[in-house]
Amino acid sequence: VQLQASGGGLVQAGGSLTPSCKFSGPTFGSYGMGWFRQTPGQEREFVAAIDWKSITYYSDSVKGRFTISRDNAKNMVYLLMNSLKPEDTAAYYCAAFNRPWDFKKDYLKSGEYAYWGQGTQVTVSS
Repeated sequence: VQLQASGGGLVQAGGSLTPSCKFSGPTFGSYGMGWFRQTPGQEREFVAAIDWKSITYYSDSVKGRFTISRDNAKNMVYLLMNSLKPEDTAAYYCAAFNRPWDFKKDYLKSGEYAYWGQGTQVTVSS
C-alpha cells in the first residue's frame, strides 16, 4: 500500500483548501482512513477520519469547518477545509487503518494506522 497526499498550499485566513490522498493497493474500500497534522516540535495531531461505511469523525478544533470524504471507485480520500485559521498551519498527513473491526475504538491513535503518506504543507496567513 502506498499513499500520496497532495493539494496543500498557501491560503489567507478564511479561505479554503482541499487536500487529497491517493491510495495505491488492494481493497481500499475495507480501510479506515485518517488525516493528521503536525507542526515542528509537536506531536502528530488527529484531524479527521472516515470508516469503510463513510462514517466520519472529527477533532473538536476542526468540527464544522472540515469535511472528510472518500471515493472508493477512485481510491481517493479528500479533506475539504473551510474557514481556515492561522492555527491550522501544519503538514497534513493521510493514513490508512487496516483493522476495520477496531477503527471506531482506535481512529484517534496515530500509532494504530498501518500506512502513511508523505504529507502536504498547508499554510494559512493572517
